[in-house]
Amino acid sequence: MRIFVTGASGHIASAVIPELICAGHTVVGLARSDSAAAAVRALGAQVHRGELADTSGLAAAAKHADGVIHLAFDHEQQGRGNLQGAVAADLGAIHAIGQALAGSGKPFVGTCATGGLALAGFSGLLTEDVTLPGGPRIDAENAVIALAQQGVRSSVVRLPPAVHHNGRYGFVSGLIGIARSTGVAGYLGDGSNRWPSTDTRDVAVAYRLALELATAGTRFQAVAEEGIPMREIALAIGLRLGVPAVAVTPEDAQHQFGFLTAFVGLDNPASSQMTRDMLGWVPTRPGLLESIGADPALAPGAV
Repeated sequence: MRIFVTGASGHIASAVIPELICAGHTVVGLARSDSAAAAVRALGAQVHRGELADTSGLAAAAKHADGVIHLAFDHEQQGRGNLQGAVAADLGAIHAIGQALAGSGKPFVGTCATGGLALAGFSGLLTEDVTLPGGPRIDAENAVIALAQQGVRSSVVRLPPAVHHNGRYGFVSGLIGIARSTGVAGYLGDGSNRWPSTDTRDVAVAYRLALELATAGTRFQAVAEEGIPMREIALAIGLRLGVPAVAVTPEDAQHQFGFLTAFVGLDNPASSQMTRDMLGWVPTRPGLLESIGADPALAPGAV
């Protein structure tokens, strides 16, 4: 199949694109800059120049594809404090791609985050059949799923907060950076709250399987490890960096964690049993703590 991939120069795509190509698919990746285009070509994909705001361009690329994987999100807008603008751009892109695919039966795989449902108020073990009526990223998930009613074989892959490989750790990269700058690896309270994790290469397999096999209107969770206590994550970071792991009180959380304050206390255990059953997905790569412990770039004195 000819697959159009948005966010094609990002971390997730760096594994998704090779996974698709190795499975015999042709990939066309969205790139908004020369550097992004070079990164996409280096992965073996063709380039479609454009950006999320160019909805007509997205629609044209989707129409000429046999399927779409939507990985892009405007994190720059989010980082500038304009989450509403980033969410609106994401929804606009989804609607444009969805309308281009309407009635075709072609696959459209969207992206959401397990942590988004926790931020929106869900508690307990998150499973694939849990849905919420709305939220900043949940609206996008629901929009993709709704396309099943318009003749699109739509599905969503939910990602854990710690997607890790090759020195990148998702939100845990932020915790590593904070530990380096403050000299302590912190965790909130007793650190018993849990974050799920998955190696990026296993995530890529989940996207490919969803593209190839998913029935319309299904949700998947690319989760290899259901939930690692935050204290264990902090201990692993501290051990590798050579700094102490310490408990942080709620009163000191903003000072210690900055932009991650809203996330560090989330208890976000997530299952992938339905995903494994429906897609035959079997993650095989190293776990988060093993990856941190083996990362030479995190050793004391490493630049």
